[in-house]
Amino acid sequence: MEKDIAEELIKLNLLFASAKNKREARNIINMIIALTSDIRVLIIKLNDELNALRKMDSEEFRESFSDEEKKSRSRNCLYIYAPLADILGISNIKNEMEDLALKFINRDAFVQIKDLVAEKLEARNIFLEHVQDLIRREAEEAGIKIEVLSRAKHFYSIYQKMRKRRKDSAEIFDLSGIRIITENIEDCYSLLGLVHRLWKPMDRRFKDYIAMPKPNGYKSLHTSVMVDTPSIIGDGGEKSLEIQIRTREMNHVAEHGIASHFIYKTGLLPVGILPEMLSQENTFNLDEIKKEIFKKWVYVFTPGGKVIELTAGSTPIDFAYQVHTAIGEKCVAAKANGHIIPLSSELKNTQIIEILTNNSAHPTPNWLTIVKTSKARSRIRAWLEKNDPLFFIDSADKNTEKEIIHEEEALPELDIASRPHLYYMPQKALLKVRIDEKKNTMVKFARCCNPVTGDDITGYISRGRGVIIHRSGCKNLLGNPEYEERKIDVLWESEGSELLKRFNIETVHSENIFPEIEGAIRSYQGHLMEGRLEEIAGKRLSGIFTMQIMKEEDLKPIVKKIRGIPDIIKLKAID
Repeated sequence: MEKDIAEELIKLNLLFASAKNKREARNIINMIIALTSDIRVLIIKLNDELNALRKMDSEEFRESFSDEEKKSRSRNCLYIYAPLADILGISNIKNEMEDLALKFINRDAFVQIKDLVAEKLEARNIFLEHVQDLIRREAEEAGIKIEVLSRAKHFYSIYQKMRKRRKDSAEIFDLSGIRIITENIEDCYSLLGLVHRLWKPMDRRFKDYIAMPKPNGYKSLHTSVMVDTPSIIGDGGEKSLEIQIRTREMNHVAEHGIASHFIYKTGLLPVGILPEMLSQENTFNLDEIKKEIFKKWVYVFTPGGKVIELTAGSTPIDFAYQVHTAIGEKCVAAKANGHIIPLSSELKNTQIIEILTNNSAHPTPNWLTIVKTSKARSRIRAWLEKNDPLFFIDSADKNTEKEIIHEEEALPELDIASRPHLYYMPQKALLKVRIDEKKNTMVKFARCCNPVTGDDITGYISRGRGVIIHRSGCKNLLGNPEYEERKIDVLWESEGSELLKRFNIETVHSENIFPEIEGAIRSYQGHLMEGRLEEIAGKRLSGIFTMQIMKEEDLKPIVKKIRGIPDIIKLKAID
């Protein structure tokens, strides 16, 4: 058990935990949680970082650290480890970390706040004692047993309030709050009503964390009231005051977070928690916290150790574009933890992702069916719009992704069932047909039957849209009353056909099979020209695809790579 904890601590210590901004800090925090399976590892790590701050502040070791070392470690604690303690609900560690970090990062602000707290201490104590007496008296009359505590807000929270409200020290009075501890939940709500009868509650300052606890288990009622204190404070007037109401057990959770049930159960003080926790079976888990964090995001590493945050369900293509647009546009394959994975794979937390690129590669329309992030989608669309004239927005449906659409004459939908289950639309300049002995005639391909190289085809002269190519047996075409009048003989171009290779294929049901095939072909500068798959028995797909390769010797390695795609069952060349 101790060995497992030690191994996870080593992993965390190897993590490059230094953030340049809040977004990077959040990514590192979430990666730390993703790397951890035992909550005790995080508690040990937090105590280690807090002890380092205490050591830097002690007279004995203060001179052993340079100012830059103090600031660097303090920033990490302030932006990474204090928020991590907050996520776990360990407020005592969080508060001490923040105060010590502020002392090293902005000593002038720390000293100013320290003087402010000392200056108003007497008046504040008188005010708080008056408030506590009123609450105790009212609770006694209502027959509710309570303990009332005043609490000084820690320096960093005051610093944040001054910055947020843009106030100087003379304008900040609410340096303390009141906490009411009671026996049960029913009394919590009764006390809330009692407090609101005593003083006017402030608008939008009530929070019910009992009904809706935080992910770390924190429960409490929070309210802020305006207290009229003319005879207590020399300047008189109303003063705002935050009041928290909770049960004794809730208070333990609020103070010590994940470790609270040990304190509550064993009576140990925080300093004695760790040995007791280490001697127990791992009954702690991070499932609820992880569920909250990772329901929307996934966190992976670059080979250099940088943490990348992506939308849950993201693929290597999303990752490539997040690192840099140029890498995304030249992406041909990807590795996760050193192993090749399909570009359509869903990334998992803590994977180390490496992108393989090729200068001749470029985005394809199929990528739009794979990617999850808006950044990748917008970059792919931008490239296609600029470089592929057949790519456009379907204005009839703003929610529909942009896709390659080859316009066709509107035909009666006689037999929708004849459409294939999956198809890969041919790209311009790859598929060409011959019309009346004229080569290089650019045409449009019908979406109702999706003709591919080798199919018997027929041309249909549309009104104002040129020639539309259908499969000869297309029922939609044959059902058109103007078919005989508008048909035209067409043939596939044969020039360069020695580099065109056609295959029969059978796969398990997969929406992403063509992007994976395309990735294998493009790694040798080839092109997936078109493909069609139809559903057969047993949730399988069967069909054909055509590829264009640069040279004959590329065929064997490409075929080997395609056979290595997990979803492919059979692959056979068509002579």
